[in-house]
Amino acid sequence: MANTQPELDTPTDLPSNAVNSVADALNGILADSFALYLKTKNFHWHVSGPHFRDYHLMLDEQATEILGTTDDIAERIRKTGNTTLRSIGDIARRQRIRDNDAPFVSATDMLNELRDDNLALVAALREAKDIVDDAKDNATSGILDEWTDLAEKRAWFLFESSQNG
Repeated sequence: MANTQPELDTPTDLPSNAVNSVADALNGILADSFALYLKTKNFHWHVSGPHFRDYHLMLDEQATEILGTTDDIAERIRKTGNTTLRSIGDIARRQRIRDNDAPFVSATDMLNELRDDNLALVAALREAKDIVDDAKDNATSGILDEWTDLAEKRAWFLFESSQNG
């Protein structure tokens, strides 16, 4: 049976192949952002040890920041005339940041894993930057710089917090 529902038709001056490349890159970043958000909240809920309060608060702040970027990422995808993630399953199919379902993770291992995940997100953001620059999508390019800076700052805080001394 033919689809009788109207299709989304957001106007954009970007070529269709560029829009698809940009959307694919941003949807991957969006999936990773949701995975990183949930892992950060998981570690926030389960952190323990002598620096509990500091880590608990830092991870909550970082989770809030990560979640705050998700709407901007999704809206950017829509502004370029494409569709965003639609479900947890869609996230799971696209995410590159691995889940951690371990029953116990030490505080140091949590910080190190989240640092590495944020650095992986930085790498994905840099790859996306090349894609959007090739597409001449200046608006997305500028926003990617901001998201990269935020992820680098989180990685830096996690690194410094995990140092002994």
